[in-house]
Amino acid sequence: MWQIFSRFLALGLISFGGPAAHIGYFRKAFVDDLQWLDSKQYASFVALSQFMPGPGSSQVGFAIGYHKGGVFGGLAAFLGFTLPSFLLLFLFAVTSAQWLEISAVQGMIHGLKLLAVVVVADATLSMFTQFCQRKTAKMLMATTAVAIILMPSMLMQIAVLVMAAIIGGILLTRGENITPENPPITLNYSWLALFILCLASSLYFIGQDDTIGQIFAQFFQVGSLVFGGGHVVLPLLEASVGDYITPDRFLTGYALAQAIPGPMFTLATFLGADLWLESPILGAIVATIAIFLPGFLLMLVGLKSWHTISQRPHIAGVLAGVNAAVVGLLFAALYQPVFTSAVIMPLDMALVIIGFSLLKVFKPGIVWLVMGFAATGALLTLI
Repeated sequence: MWQIFSRFLALGLISFGGPAAHIGYFRKAFVDDLQWLDSKQYASFVALSQFMPGPGSSQVGFAIGYHKGGVFGGLAAFLGFTLPSFLLLFLFAVTSAQWLEISAVQGMIHGLKLLAVVVVADATLSMFTQFCQRKTAKMLMATTAVAIILMPSMLMQIAVLVMAAIIGGILLTRGENITPENPPITLNYSWLALFILCLASSLYFIGQDDTIGQIFAQFFQVGSLVFGGGHVVLPLLEASVGDYITPDRFLTGYALAQAIPGPMFTLATFLGADLWLESPILGAIVATIAIFLPGFLLMLVGLKSWHTISQRPHIAGVLAGVNAAVVGLLFAALYQPVFTSAVIMPLDMALVIIGFSLLKVFKPGIVWLVMGFAATGALLTLI
């Protein structure tokens, strides 16, 4: 367990760049260097993480830990990879009020908000290219984006995801229909029952204002709905807790989550500490566990049978439809709250264009982008 924890802790300290970069780090460390698993097994874990809701790269890390040491190995991997970003975002949440009034700090945060525009735009474009090649997928993406922009709510997001899954299962199915010769699918129903129990409990607590149960419910439901992980969590979190946290504070947490290594889902740490001021550390812990838990439980349901599951053509079609809708969610999030909260004047838009161009042409590391935008924002406060 210590070996798994320490290896993932080392990666958690340096893993800038988001889910795609994390998956690259994991492959190099655990397939090429340590040889804990082969490339075929690793590819199957990555594919499963794309099919299940939850934090994509963290689910891959959890699967590697599970492969090496069972359930406790998966938990050790999660703790190691998540601990650095959890501690940093918790410290930012409880101390930021003391230094956020400093103009240079405000400038740095504004610069990081502009970086968020660049990064989300790049993620949206990349996912559009990958998941929206067919006309049906493009229409699902556009319909989702328009619906969420015009009627932003958690209910609408659930509705468009369900719609996309149904249409994808019908129109985006690859290959032939399921035949009797398909091998049976064996799932771990104990973990599925625990997931359903937690989801049912969250439905009860969601209406209980000012309780730690509501915080668990809000973040558990978000973790149950996020397909694609990473930046896709942004619109769902904003819809879930936007009534309790100001847009500026929400974007501040997102900007800080961008600036540190580790999973983007630890934005929940920052928000949880803000939501439960009676005991910020309790709020941070509950929110963090709640948002990661659904993805891990669902990974455990299908981890041993994923190869069989993924061969079913209608499952592939459902996945294609959901992925197209996810791109639409990102388009909507790119507009509100990312763009509208960050781009205030023409100079901001100019910096976004420059940053996006630099990212696409020179492909600098995320560390350089963070430093560059933070420094630019601080310098602009002196002009």
